[in-house]
Amino acid sequence: MLLGSPLTELLLLVAGAALLYAGAELLVKGASDLALAVGLKASTVGVTVIAFATTAPELFVSLLGAVTVSTDVGLGTILGSNIANIGLVLGVSALIRPLDVSETVFERHVPFMVLAALLLVGLGWNGRIGRPGGLLMLGTLVAFTVVVMRRIRQTQSGISTAERAEMPDASLRDVAAVVAGIAALLLGSQWLIDGGESLLSAAGFSDIFIGLTVLALGTSLPELAASVVAAVRGEAEFSVGNVVGSNIYNVLAVIGIIAVIRPIGVSPGVRGFEFPALLAFTALLVGLMYRGERISRLDGAVLVVGYGVFAYLLFP
Repeated sequence: MLLGSPLTELLLLVAGAALLYAGAELLVKGASDLALAVGLKASTVGVTVIAFATTAPELFVSLLGAVTVSTDVGLGTILGSNIANIGLVLGVSALIRPLDVSETVFERHVPFMVLAALLLVGLGWNGRIGRPGGLLMLGTLVAFTVVVMRRIRQTQSGISTAERAEMPDASLRDVAAVVAGIAALLLGSQWLIDGGESLLSAAGFSDIFIGLTVLALGTSLPELAASVVAAVRGEAEFSVGNVVGSNIYNVLAVIGIIAVIRPIGVSPGVRGFEFPALLAFTALLVGLMYRGERISRLDGAVLVVGYGVFAYLLFP
């Protein structure tokens, strides 16, 4: 961990925030241009490329924590991150600009987000997620990938020759922008995470609390940065697709892989508070999407306030 003087830590925070912004700009711009070049919709790119890329911090932190500290770190990080993605990331993005919800995301991808949350709660309700549960999650991830790939093929086949002739060519510059954006998001989020984890641990907070707070917020920063920049740039479909896809990958990929490596213990406290909170935020998001096919500024305010209440109740 990078610990030092208060000035050093402040410089790390500023540099991390700057990297997150720059990385988000590069990632959204590069992915948007690549999507146009190959005929994909912004929502599809948000669910796939951007969601998978911004899930990398959760994967890195959760796996490292599960192997070197305890599986509580990984479980807390994913639970906290998924709740933050809905309450904070989508809430703040909607406050900036109302977010339209594409029919494809709502009908094909949101059900997998709901299924992932139900699987996590259902498999963990007896206090333990073992290797069979992890394999079930990874199998569900394969099914989600098949659905996404099938949709991409349908989109590609529906492009006429005239439309294809008008499409811009994919460039190495766009690919480089995506790669550089991902790298900047990873490094920036890590700099922001470094101080808080050690400070909380030294103060005697539990692994699950550290995962639910500092690590969850820190690993959600790439989603927040990418979604906010997308909303500011008028690419709101990226924001919704990014959160839906990230919540799917967080559970099915990250928790699935951890459970295959080491069984995950689930404490009664998690089953009594964090599990219901995840289901409540997921149900709230689905309800808001179904009601108006867009997430309004008022909806965004409700999500942010809800997350504020959740964060307040976390503190002992």
